[in-house]
Amino acid sequence: MPDTMNVAPAPGAPIPGPAVEETEQTILSGARRAHRRRTRNTWLLRLALVVVWLGSWELVVGLGWIDAFFYSRPSRIWSRLVEWFTQGTDFGTIWLHIWVTVEEAVIGFAIGTVAGVVLGVLLGRSQYLADVLAPFIKAVNAVPRIVLASLFVIWFGLGLTSKVATVVVLVFFAVFFNAFTGAREVDRNLIDNARILGASRGQVLGTIVLPSATSWILSSLHTAFGFALIGAVVGEYTGAQAGIGFLIANAQGTFDTAGVFAGMIIITVVALLAEWGIGRLENRLLRWRPNVGAVAAPLI
Repeated sequence: MPDTMNVAPAPGAPIPGPAVEETEQTILSGARRAHRRRTRNTWLLRLALVVVWLGSWELVVGLGWIDAFFYSRPSRIWSRLVEWFTQGTDFGTIWLHIWVTVEEAVIGFAIGTVAGVVLGVLLGRSQYLADVLAPFIKAVNAVPRIVLASLFVIWFGLGLTSKVATVVVLVFFAVFFNAFTGAREVDRNLIDNARILGASRGQVLGTIVLPSATSWILSSLHTAFGFALIGAVVGEYTGAQAGIGFLIANAQGTFDTAGVFAGMIIITVVALLAEWGIGRLENRLLRWRPNVGAVAAPLI
């Protein structure tokens, strides 16, 4: 009887199961290490750029190449931030001003997003309505936002309403045009097949058009929340009793450059946190979408 225990597998024969699993685990482990290395190097490079930028700024001010009165310096800006968060501002605690600005931005963002999605999808699916309303939408979009902010202060006063109205105008157009394009880009064959199968207009809208336009709408939210913060700050800058924009306007009026930069940094941090949250929401809602970027991205 031949000894089959020592017979080598024939050419082209499949590799035994454990060997395949071991190979896959090795590849995955190497990919994870490469990804961690790439992430670490990316953050180190970002940190180095920030350190070089701030160090250069502090150095040129210290050498007298630029005037600290007009350009301030990182150490003064840091001192102002520490003062605001530990002792408060001249107009109350900094957390109150942050809350006022975030509240205005979030309320306006929600209203503007809903209005932009609804009107964008409706006009995207109705060529007649799009033709009728297109000139009016373009005309309103062409009006400078600072003018509208001034009008809203006159109409609604210095309170929350005028700031929310400014935010709504900015957010609406950022979302509307993406929702409009997303509704127009839906595969016509899918709609025709659904109607042949007896789907109503509402069913087509809810099961085909909206899911197809979701990626367009979600991608616009990243920009839209930035516009929401801009609208809140612009509204506060025009006229307000509290908020980060109010602090920036007051700092400008007293030639407090460090205070202006400190307010800008706070707004930037809020925007980055919102961007992170929107990114997590987008990833959760679009899990069905093939992750092409992960496949195409280099591992090193």
